[in-house]
Amino acid sequence: MVKLNEVVAAFSLPATGDQTLSLSDFAGKNLVIYFYPKDNTPGCIKEGQAFRDLYPELQKLNTAVLGVSRDSVRVHEGFRAKQQFPFDLLSDKEELLCKQFDVIKLKKNYGREYMGIERSTFLIDGAGRLLHEWRKVKVAGHAEEVLEALRKL
Repeated sequence: MVKLNEVVAAFSLPATGDQTLSLSDFAGKNLVIYFYPKDNTPGCIKEGQAFRDLYPELQKLNTAVLGVSRDSVRVHEGFRAKQQFPFDLLSDKEELLCKQFDVIKLKKNYGREYMGIERSTFLIDGAGRLLHEWRKVKVAGHAEEVLEALRKL
């Protein structure tokens, strides 16, 4: 599992744009990885839109963004196109990255318990070190909070 101020283990996952993305693809850049439960759901739409709207500011701070869920690349492609996300989405169907970042948690919804992605965001520097983590994220104001953390680097 990842730990603050330590180098994140290498990863490689299928992504939108018919590509496979790895941590090494972002060497020299800050990287925001946000984990979200499911494409095309209200909270996940709002979170993605917030990162989309702040993307030009994030780019000015030498920062890339990746969204991660267990949805397929095909579903991601439609979600990304519909919401006009300028960043890629990773498909983690096998929960490899989810487990590395410890975001699979017991969740409850209408009395039903299940294992799912806990909304979480991680900031990795250009050397691959984990600088900041946000767990149990509330969507409102979150992308702005990430941007503010980047401005303080």
